[in-house]
Amino acid sequence: MPTFTTYDGTELAYHLQGEGEPLVCVPGGAMRASVYLGDLGGLADGRRLILLDLRGTGDSGMPADESTYRVDHQVGDVEALRAHLGLERMDLLAHSAGGNLAQLYAAAHPERLRRTVLVTPTAWAVDLPVTPEQRLEAARLRAGSEPYDTAIDAYERILADAGAGGSEVDWDLAAPLFYGRWDAAARAHCAANAHQQNEKAAEAYAGPGAFDPPATRAGLRRVSGEVLVLAAELDGNPRPVLAAELAGLFRRGAVDVQPRAGHFPWLDDPGWFSARVERFLSSGV
Repeated sequence: MPTFTTYDGTELAYHLQGEGEPLVCVPGGAMRASVYLGDLGGLADGRRLILLDLRGTGDSGMPADESTYRVDHQVGDVEALRAHLGLERMDLLAHSAGGNLAQLYAAAHPERLRRTVLVTPTAWAVDLPVTPEQRLEAARLRAGSEPYDTAIDAYERILADAGAGGSEVDWDLAAPLFYGRWDAAARAHCAANAHQQNEKAAEAYAGPGAFDPPATRAGLRRVSGEVLVLAAELDGNPRPVLAAELAGLFRRGAVDVQPRAGHFPWLDDPGWFSARVERFLSSGV
């Protein structure tokens, strides 16, 4: 397991899978160990995946200053990894909450990116929040059968009581909504989150002061490399229309939507996912 030392002396780990052109991968969670990404639906068959464990997660060290869990402080970690790898420009993939880290990195270091893939990304960094109505719109696409009717009821309770964050029981009941298929693989993937996520770090990730949306939007316009925002048909975070808004903030941004997929699309149709991402990385939009 290779490691490197980032700007504040914290030792961070990354994991390698596959052979070929390198692809730096930033996990979501927020603050979930990169192991949940697996081989990204077989993308490692043609790429050298470099799966970063963010500070305080997976095999990476804990920072001396816990305020550096805030996402804007982690931009330096991605830049330190790029320099450690000796890459003048890199291809970057980020999932979910990791999309905010990728957006902040792109705004700060636009010249360092060749092609960027944002997979079902949140976009707090550019002030494109997902609304409860959008989340429920996606959830209700599943209505009419179990376990989805029960999951929708639970999700409605969670969103109606957003200030309290929802009960653990309701989150467990709502879990099928985040996957295209609620099969054994999805259930195991969901259950693993309990010991893969640093909850304290997740609470700090998007804390006060993390984002300056006007500055980040201006920075994204300086990114000359191509960007693919990959949404999923059944995902509420983000809906495809919001993903298209995010893609429009880049000079060379494009959006695509994976059919019948949820928030972790590489699990729902690995072949579709890996082929689409590989095609973009090889040939652009």
